[in-house]
Amino acid sequence: MIDFQRLQLNQKEQYQQILFSVPNRGCEYSFANLYLWGHQQVAFLHGCVAFFSHFFGRSVYPYPIGNGDRRAVLEEILQDSRQRGIPCRITGILPADWEELDRWFPGQFLLRTDRDSFDYVYAIDDLADLKGRKFQKKRNHVNRFRAEHPEYKTEPLTPCNMAVAQHMVNDWYLKRMQEDPHGNYLLENIAMTRAFQSYPALGLEGLLLTECGQVLAITFGSRLSNDTFDIHFEKAREEIDGAYSVINCEFARYLRLKYPDVAFLNREDDLGLEGLRKAKLSYNPAGMVEKSWAYLREDLEHD
Repeated sequence: MIDFQRLQLNQKEQYQQILFSVPNRGCEYSFANLYLWGHQQVAFLHGCVAFFSHFFGRSVYPYPIGNGDRRAVLEEILQDSRQRGIPCRITGILPADWEELDRWFPGQFLLRTDRDSFDYVYAIDDLADLKGRKFQKKRNHVNRFRAEHPEYKTEPLTPCNMAVAQHMVNDWYLKRMQEDPHGNYLLENIAMTRAFQSYPALGLEGLLLTECGQVLAITFGSRLSNDTFDIHFEKAREEIDGAYSVINCEFARYLRLKYPDVAFLNREDDLGLEGLRKAKLSYNPAGMVEKSWAYLREDLEHD
């Protein structure tokens, strides 16, 4: 079997050299996301990275990345699934991946589009400037907040202000869990706690929105590619109207100024949640990272 292992912080440079050398991938390929969330494991094979993960109780293999011998990696993944006695499910498949997979293994896989996992990608200028008629409502919302909160400030998230940021986040989760005791907030809470603990080592960048010393909102993320920044977490006090819109806009401005080569923000998927999908679409994405699952036909025939 493939010797999959959890990613370690000291592997960040090795991993990102491969990630940044290939066309833009979905948010699940971010080093930070792989490190922070659940049972994500990797193996460096044939000049590529292979992945093994668990998704809602199912073992899956996100499509391998790298400019080495991906076909050899996929052959090892097929063998690995047989040795483990599990179905070979390959996730995170982009259209170019499917062309490659079907060319190398013709007719052996079935493809299913996974709309709930599509990433929303925005032009950073759109979110920073909110120009034009399509952003009029968002612009009005932000302007109203600024008028009602003339003393608001923004500041980078650093170890110096992390304690107050964590306090705000803890309040957010406590309130959510009181309102919805059956909500699935545990994994996200664990991931966010790990992010605070390893913030500098993961290369995370964030911003706080404050007013008179109180944290109103927080956001942070990391580089996903040479021209794209991935937004991992964004929380705001929901009783403060406009806080989410303002932290979104202000962080886009902050990143644009600090990293002129970043042209896009990946704000990840909507998990199939109707309210979240509506909110993400309302910001007029420049594009989507369209992903699919591939199922080995012989596994389906044996079910």
